[in-house]
Amino acid sequence: MESAEVAGAREDARSEVAAGWRTVAPACVAVVPLGLALGVLVVQSGLAWWWAPVLGAVVFAGSMEFLLVGLLAATAPLAQIAVSTLLVNFRHVFYAITFPMHRVGGGWWRAYSTFALTDEAYALTATPDSAGWSRARIISIQAFFHVAWVLCVAIGAGLGSLIPPQVVGLDFAVTALFVVLGIEAYKVRRSVPVSVVALACAIVAALISPANMLLIAMGMFGVAIVCSYLVSVRRSRRA
Repeated sequence: MESAEVAGAREDARSEVAAGWRTVAPACVAVVPLGLALGVLVVQSGLAWWWAPVLGAVVFAGSMEFLLVGLLAATAPLAQIAVSTLLVNFRHVFYAITFPMHRVGGGWWRAYSTFALTDEAYALTATPDSAGWSRARIISIQAFFHVAWVLCVAIGAGLGSLIPPQVVGLDFAVTALFVVLGIEAYKVRRSVPVSVVALACAIVAALISPANMLLIAMGMFGVAIVCSYLVSVRRSRRA
């Protein structure tokens, strides 16, 4: 028979996993439409249906998965895919600064937690209360969301295979997604100069090389943001 201490530890672990599920459940529900859209997009882009759950399980990077579908469908060079991934997901470096990784002990657990550090996981765990959360709760939040995402994407791929080929225009879902994300980002910052600079970078990049427009535009925009930050710091020091 197991000791009372072991039984208590298991009960605590179960309660922490349950608490993790209660925390992440709303995010799992909210991500259903996006996951279904990605699954449909994978099939409608000409890729095999099994690419959908593979991307959801292995890439697991939200907006980058939508971008990656287009890159794969266009057979983009590996270097372009790698640089695009770096630029799109570079924000995760800053997520790690406040993410409660110190609460996730064990090499394998930390490796998975680092891999599964999505926008949603960061938003749910980067709070003052999370500083005292257990490893079981943090990992369960990430794992439940990971499973929910893969399931939604797989179901979307199944639904996409049922859509007749005569139905066209679904590939515009990616453009629509990023337009909405851009609008939401503007609502948060409401910075007209940043929006103008982003649009200018996109136009210039399209004129320079339409095939590499995204890569060039993101590089130019990143340089512009860094320069703007340096200028603002210098002005604040003079003041």
